[in-house]
Amino acid sequence: MTERMTDDPVALRSRLLCWFFGGVMARRLRRGFHAVRLARPGWPVLPPGRPVIVYLNHPSWWDPALLIVMGTTRFRGRPGFGPIDGEMLRRYRFMRRIGLFGLEPGRAGSVTFLRTAEHILADPRAMLWITAEGAFTDPRRRPVTLRPGIAHLVRRTPSALVVPLAVEYPFWDERTPEALLRFGEPMEAASFADLPVPEIAADLEGRLEMVMDQLALDAQCRDPARFLTLMEGTVGVGGVYDLWRRARAWAGGRAFSAAHSEGQRRMPEREVKRP
Repeated sequence: MTERMTDDPVALRSRLLCWFFGGVMARRLRRGFHAVRLARPGWPVLPPGRPVIVYLNHPSWWDPALLIVMGTTRFRGRPGFGPIDGEMLRRYRFMRRIGLFGLEPGRAGSVTFLRTAEHILADPRAMLWITAEGAFTDPRRRPVTLRPGIAHLVRRTPSALVVPLAVEYPFWDERTPEALLRFGEPMEAASFADLPVPEIAADLEGRLEMVMDQLALDAQCRDPARFLTLMEGTVGVGGVYDLWRRARAWAGGRAFSAAHSEGQRRMPEREVKRP
């Protein structure tokens, strides 16, 4: 095998390992979050036979786990890929087997990123996930600023669909945070083909910022009804506090719910034990 093939993320990607790590990350999300929620109206409509570029903000190191789970569940029919810091990839080489490829600093690294991304998107089933801010950034920071590589890539892949995705992890009423997502409307990369790269970048930034602002309003409402709940995770405070709440619920004839926001629901009459 040549050195080039050794570094080829398409050749290295293992469906079995992607499925395995998708399950591992799903378990971690359940332990780390109260719930994973997708803002309505929900999933983007992605016609088959078109490669997809999803670009998102980058608020936390939880982002890759969230993307791996989405890629191996909702979008399991599309081979998923994403760039990661080159030094991190050298330390954890197994990540090459789950669709990740190295991102190096400087002009040479940018050229390699574009060539690799174009190679991936030559497959009409492919889905490329890019945390386009390039570094951890607070989701309320404005204006939204993206690395220039995403604009160059969109201009060079006119067959692709481009989808903005907003992510944030606020605390609501539980001891663990919520993982919240909102997709924007898919765009035709071909519509940017004749624009200068700075104009493409400004348009992509503006569209992502709009989706992030919409998600921020959803998050501030603290209303689960505004979301589709994709995964339920950890509830309750735990320890002595939850033991005390459970005892009070039992003494008062109420069903105990560990969820802080639900309170303690009144038990149906047939469940109440009477002397």
